[in-house]
Amino acid sequence: MSSPPISNTTASLDPFRAVGAGERHAVYAALTEAGPVHRLETAGSSAIWLVTGHAAARALLADPRMVKGGWRNARYVKELGDEVARAAHTHMLYTDPPDHGRLRRLVGSALSRRRVERMAPRIEQVTHALLTEAEREAGPDGRGPVDLVPALAAPLPIIVLCELIGIPEDTAADLRSWTPPLMAAALCSFEEYRHSTLEVLRFTRELIALRRAEPQDDLLSDLIAARDGADRLSEDELTSLMFLLLVAGHETTVHMIGNCVRSLLAHPDQLALVRERPELLEPAIEELLRYDGPLQTTVPYIATEPVDVAGVTIPPGEPVFIGLLAANRDPARFPGGDILDITRDGPAHIAFGHGVHHCVGAPLARLEARLALGILLSRFPRLRLAAPAGELMMLPSVLSNGLAALPVFLR
Repeated sequence: MSSPPISNTTASLDPFRAVGAGERHAVYAALTEAGPVHRLETAGSSAIWLVTGHAAARALLADPRMVKGGWRNARYVKELGDEVARAAHTHMLYTDPPDHGRLRRLVGSALSRRRVERMAPRIEQVTHALLTEAEREAGPDGRGPVDLVPALAAPLPIIVLCELIGIPEDTAADLRSWTPPLMAAALCSFEEYRHSTLEVLRFTRELIALRRAEPQDDLLSDLIAARDGADRLSEDELTSLMFLLLVAGHETTVHMIGNCVRSLLAHPDQLALVRERPELLEPAIEELLRYDGPLQTTVPYIATEPVDVAGVTIPPGEPVFIGLLAANRDPARFPGGDILDITRDGPAHIAFGHGVHHCVGAPLARLEARLALGILLSRFPRLRLAAPAGELMMLPSVLSNGLAALPVFLR
């Protein structure tokens, strides 16, 4: 087996900067057709590995030789300086077993399924309130266009997360402004990344100090008190987990809601099925996640030794991105993968990852998307896109896959 050179066929294909409607999926499809594993020069970085095949992706995500390697493996993070980097990035995305399992147990005890399910009535209440405001924005007759990203997809996860963690809601706008450079580090300057990191870290430390002094019935208070026998979270682990929740904990759901709505509205036959058979909504969410998930890739892995996969040898020490978006449409695993079919009965998607690093916040994201979509479709039987689906643009990003805007007519 050998390491492929950066070829003329793939060197110009950069899914991270592809923002035109359908362009990102087209780039990933071209890469997948060329092979399941690629060595690319992309997003202004040095050479990286990008895995687009489903079988190769699942194999590597479950391979103990593929590790996160700690925060020093991440772009820009090492430039922050050890003290800042440890305080912001000693979390589950950058840790490996056994530390990863230890952190997951401590977080899992606080972010329990019961706590998530308790949020359902509040999610419904917030969704209705946001949609009522969206109706007002649509004008006196409710027939004007509304952008569902700022009207629903963005504020709902922020409000839910603020209440779950115990954050004043008036902080939501700041959180939204800090997130983009942290989710698209390879596409922004180090100064932008550093500013957002320091702002989130400052806010996190202030909030932790406040909750230590005055514990509440919220997730942060539970994380501060979390124990696993004699074990507990260190200060760096606590600030880092908060950092992860504040950044990734809402961004994924924002894009998930937007993509789900856009995909259904762009496929009237599938939308009609969901309207006719509401019981299909839950399985529809899974197909929508497969078809156009909220994440393009995982954060990078590195191999601890040469790893052979799909006829290619990945050498140790080089960044490897697992292309979740591409793998979920790989025709070798999902025949007709470019077709949205909410009745599809087949293998499970990996939109939230696979193996030990499967997203711990996936149950909350699914709950928010299912409730928001159900209420939206129920309240607005004539809901439709206010612009051709082919004109909707995506945000440039290395990790995320989300819409820049989602204009719709509610009535």
